[in-house]
Amino acid sequence: MTAQETLQNVEKALDEIRPFLMSDGGNIKLLSIENAIVKVQLEGACTGCSVNQMTLKNGVEATIKKYAPQIEEVINVA
Repeated sequence: MTAQETLQNVEKALDEIRPFLMSDGGNIKLLSIENAIVKVQLEGACTGCSVNQMTLKNGVEATIKKYAPQIEEVINVA
């Protein structure tokens, strides 16, 4: 898979997740993809949410890996 295809697949995954985050007053922004690690920034209500790490791993990372299996990890950059 090319870098462009990976980017498109990660964006598709984020588009699938975004409505759930927005319903709780949050959002997510893709910052970069480097060496199979996706860096994102949780925004709005998500920044101070006590379960944001769980959301990041169980929701965001799992969905991204579904679209782009070569991704190893998703990191939130505050």
